[in-house]
Amino acid sequence: MPEVLYDARWIGNHGIGRFAKELQQHLPDLVGFQARRRPWHPLDPILLGGALLRRNPRLFFSPGYNSPLGWPGAFVFALHDLNHLYVRDNSNAAKRAYYQMIIKPACHRASFVLTVSEYSRQDIRAWAKLSEDRIINVGNGVGPPFTPAGKVFQPGYPYFLYVGSHKVHKNLPRLLKAYAISGVRSDIRLILTGEPDEEMVRQVKELALEGRVTFIGSPSDVDLSSYYRGALALVFPSLYEGFGLPPVEAMACGTPVLTSNICSLPEIMGDSGLAVDPLNTDAIADGIRRLAENSTLNADLRRKGLARAGQFTWQKTAAKTFDALQVALADAKLSPLFRRDAGTGSE
Repeated sequence: MPEVLYDARWIGNHGIGRFAKELQQHLPDLVGFQARRRPWHPLDPILLGGALLRRNPRLFFSPGYNSPLGWPGAFVFALHDLNHLYVRDNSNAAKRAYYQMIIKPACHRASFVLTVSEYSRQDIRAWAKLSEDRIINVGNGVGPPFTPAGKVFQPGYPYFLYVGSHKVHKNLPRLLKAYAISGVRSDIRLILTGEPDEEMVRQVKELALEGRVTFIGSPSDVDLSSYYRGALALVFPSLYEGFGLPPVEAMACGTPVLTSNICSLPEIMGDSGLAVDPLNTDAIADGIRRLAENSTLNADLRRKGLARAGQFTWQKTAAKTFDALQVALADAKLSPLFRRDAGTGSE
């Protein structure tokens, strides 16, 4: 009988995916659960509950927001933020219903709900009306290859870098406009991860930014770290974050960061980044201009950023997660047999 069954389906090239991958590497005795469907499939709670009835693990642990229905056993899951509740667009209507009907009851059934910042912890507590001791902030981390040493991307021109998805809350329309009106030299370009949709292509054309904006798809971690090292700064004026991994990754590479002064980002960044109002396009533009022209500011942010990034490690996150899983096992009156640093988990 598996001791702790771990939903490894979350591992991927995204925020939760990195969290999931690092936990699997640092807690190798977790037993991986796999299925053909993705964990965010609308029927996954029911199908997952059935799978757990067949597998009968002592504890089920998901690094993401999915939770089982129809299974009476103990489980722990991670709710990184309440983004889908606060970012209002038509595509999120079904997700908001999922949060109300599936996730909120799961918060009360779970042994613990893990999250990644105090901001998210208090947000979840207020929304789910859950006791604070049931919500554990395990944080996020940063590690290799995100270090100052390593390959530096040198395209032949200076550039600002944006890393993340193109979802509404990432605030890319304001970022593009701010870059256009910032007045920085025309040879300073803006590089963004992902691929542009039709609306973004239209905006780039309207702002006369053709030839100054480049999209790089989904680079590997090694390649991404080289983009961080080569950038003048990371520009990340997000409207909502439960943590914000790209700013920490950038700081760990010695790259200055422009980010937002709202949500979790002040908690994560401290005074190590240039914080602006993400709703104020002029403020974003002013920040871009300052980072393009003020070498003293950049040097100060690099120094502070490297020190700040050192506070976030995957070892700390794994240790806090390990402790929560041990308590969950003990509370279920089960023997905590799995160990933090031994063996290799497999299904």
